[in-house]
Amino acid sequence: MKNKIKHEERKISRFSWVEFILIFIGFAIFAALPGIMYGFNSGVFQIIGDYLIWYLLYCALLAVVFCIFTSREKYKSFDVPMNLLSAATKKVSEGDFSVYIKPIHTIDKTDYVDQMFHDFNIMVKELGSLETMKTDFVSSVSHEIKTPLAIIQNYASYLQNPNISDEERTKYIKVILNASKNLNNLVSNILTLNKLENQGIIAPPESYDVCGQLAENILMLETVFAEKELILDIDIEDRAYIQADQALMQLVWRNLFSNAIKFSKPQGHIKLRQTSTAHEICVTISDEGEGMSEETQRRLFEKFYQGDSSHSKDGNGLGLSLVSRVIEMMNGRIEVKSKLGVGTAFTVYLKAAE
Repeated sequence: MKNKIKHEERKISRFSWVEFILIFIGFAIFAALPGIMYGFNSGVFQIIGDYLIWYLLYCALLAVVFCIFTSREKYKSFDVPMNLLSAATKKVSEGDFSVYIKPIHTIDKTDYVDQMFHDFNIMVKELGSLETMKTDFVSSVSHEIKTPLAIIQNYASYLQNPNISDEERTKYIKVILNASKNLNNLVSNILTLNKLENQGIIAPPESYDVCGQLAENILMLETVFAEKELILDIDIEDRAYIQADQALMQLVWRNLFSNAIKFSKPQGHIKLRQTSTAHEICVTISDEGEGMSEETQRRLFEKFYQGDSSHSKDGNGLGLSLVSRVIEMMNGRIEVKSKLGVGTAFTVYLKAAE
């Protein structure tokens, strides 16, 4: 339930007696100013004395007309826009992000009020996007957590059956371990993404050999490569140094290799290519798997997006979001090229160390 901010209607006084009196005195002085400047004789003073009431009434009439005119202009230029903005702000505070304030003037007569309305509309649009993203994020996290928990609960209940065979028992335990691993990876990725996006603080970049890091990742995944009988085609330099956070880049390579393994067919090929220029290091990890559609490529780095639902049990859609964010923080860039039925290639460009 949203907390509603109390909205108080305030009455604005458009007429002030103090303002009227000051304007009246001003008109009276300015009207008499020529006579004061050029001098009055006694006859003129006598005439003014005879017509003083009419003179004061004339100045009062001018003051009233002036006050009415200025009040009307203030109402049009200030009160109306502020009332519109106040009403729109109330709706936004109550959770309505569809609010839009129409500009008062045409585009060729835009003033500061129209600019203020324009900025307000942009702010509301961004708030609406953030609210939608937050809702989608919570919904996706809840769904992703419920899935492995349901698997663990179901197979744990199967293990309570004393009549199952040892082979089935081993199979159920393996399923539970895999679901626990996926749940742990999900929580770790969520925490890492939250830290990177909200804090934006990373360790000072260091110069290190990225070729050595790539080789270490291949060795760590050697068992996984062997299980699917994947063929590795590696072409990297002996050494290539980049300026980056080594721990965060480890997450990048681990996710990209895991992605290539997941979508590769048994006995398929995975290629690793690395080249260098004077200012940039380029690393390409490609597979000969199922490939991706153009729609999937456009949304690939969105949180929880999984283009191929058949592999949803093997991941949570956060890995590539994490990869994209880390590379962005390293002042690098990532490109993806894919074709359905042919395969996918991820290419990472990073700044070379001096």
